[in-house]
Amino acid sequence: MPHLVTSLPGPRAQVLVERDRAVTSPSYTRGYPLVVARGEGCMVEDVDGNVFLDLTAGIAVASTGHAHPEVVAAVQAQAANLLHMSGTDFYYESMVELAENLATRAPFLIPAKVFFSNSGAESNEGALKLARYYTRRSQVVAFLGAFHGRTYGAMSLTGSKAVQRQHFGPLLPGVTHIPYGTHAALDYLESKLFPTVLPPEDIAAIFVEPIQGEGGYIVPEDGFLKRIRQICDRHGILMVVDEVQAGMGRTGRLFAIEHWGVVPDIITLAKGIASGLPLGAILARSHLMTWQPGSHATTFGGNPVACAAANVTLRLLEGGLIENAQNMGNLLMSGLTELSQQFSWISPPRGKGLMVAFDVLDADGKLDSERRDRIIDFAFLKGLLLLGCGKAAIRFCPPLVIDSAQIQVALQILRDILLEASDC
Repeated sequence: MPHLVTSLPGPRAQVLVERDRAVTSPSYTRGYPLVVARGEGCMVEDVDGNVFLDLTAGIAVASTGHAHPEVVAAVQAQAANLLHMSGTDFYYESMVELAENLATRAPFLIPAKVFFSNSGAESNEGALKLARYYTRRSQVVAFLGAFHGRTYGAMSLTGSKAVQRQHFGPLLPGVTHIPYGTHAALDYLESKLFPTVLPPEDIAAIFVEPIQGEGGYIVPEDGFLKRIRQICDRHGILMVVDEVQAGMGRTGRLFAIEHWGVVPDIITLAKGIASGLPLGAILARSHLMTWQPGSHATTFGGNPVACAAANVTLRLLEGGLIENAQNMGNLLMSGLTELSQQFSWISPPRGKGLMVAFDVLDADGKLDSERRDRIIDFAFLKGLLLLGCGKAAIRFCPPLVIDSAQIQVALQILRDILLEASDC
């Protein structure tokens, strides 16, 4: 449980923040001054000995918790034998094993193949290339509020915040954004855009998050994802599902798209796939991976140590953590629902499993990002780590090992903060 031994930030943390400020890019989006020394499960300790309850999981990455002993053992064993031997030029067992594990679990109903990358952005970049390569089409549809990464192709798909695109143009041509999550948006696509400026025969892919992550943990309307599948089928368009944040058990299913029973053509993964080691993946129906040797590759993607961690991560997820995500998510959702009934200026929660958020409102019921940020800062000062997303949402994406006692502690801290912040 949280245990604070110094005022925040502590003296060592202050020194390190100043050192960082002198030499590190200002483009990073640090909020509160947390300087982490170590982590275990759902707890992290800073350099001054303060212990925090972590409901961020390193932005939904530490799926099996910080420093899970089985993951650590796999990393140590693999590192002692082989740190690197590029998987795009050579072969090694941990990469083959992970590809087999992912391919057999991909929800395609037909055989799958896997390309390994280093990150979510790189996975989406590669998926965009694959979609254009396979279809020989150039246009792509993406959604407002979407976040797919910050490399040029992924950034061109992203429609989250202006600061992520400002002054970086020209971006990749051929990307059209429409509103997310509603049938009205798909009506607009089919009835207005298709007949006028966006012939469906020119569209290579529709990129969609099953639940928008950075956009605010937005859950789409019923039938929205199924209808995208139908549109794609009618026009020979590929459905690319970005599971970078929602995937790997976070929502109570291995892949979030499984909640809707929709079968995509391509899935992109990263974040929780390797419990904190840098790894991403593109899963595609086998017949789509027609690109030739040398047409797409990566030096570090599928690193043997990261693959070893991912193989253990997958075993732990299926060994109980996916079920725990569903159960603890229900408990968290119930507690947040009670808070929304007690405090009229926070919205009812939304999400699935341990991918949950609520919005913070002002006195007029409008989204209030400044008030949201103050609440997150207050939480840090009380030993609870939270993150924002969307315009004014607070997201909850803890490690999937979180237990009911930790959920209750987090809810109590949050309740205390909301009581103190009622007049802020």
